[in-house]
Amino acid sequence: MPHIVVEYTSNLRAEGDLPSLLSKINASLIAERGASGALFPAAGIRSRAIEVEDWCIADGANPDDAFVHVTVRIAKGRTDEQKQKAFDAVFEIVKDHFAASFARRGLALSMDVDEFTNPTWKHNNLHARLAAAA
Repeated sequence: MPHIVVEYTSNLRAEGDLPSLLSKINASLIAERGASGALFPAAGIRSRAIEVEDWCIADGANPDDAFVHVTVRIAKGRTDEQKQKAFDAVFEIVKDHFAASFARRGLALSMDVDEFTNPTWKHNNLHARLAAAA
């Protein structure tokens, strides 16, 4: 954890450079440290971008309007202060990444963070691989 989903309107595809955004988000989360080490272990981070083909913003009058919405899902175990710091940094990355688009078109940027309250099931070999490479 965390899992990051970036939804964006297809009219941002050419200028959005989503692979770069995802890399910057992952790097920011990997850099976050807690008292016992990494706040978000690298092997648990999953980020993806989903292009939205059909959308309507406001009254739908301007087809150049766009949005980017980031959904983050995390497991329990971090303080409110740790979450605030980590995700303030992520949202700043999103705002910086889309600053040029924001300056020239209608653009809504948003993000929400959801903490799992139910159990999750996981099975991967990434933690062992990354530990062995370190």
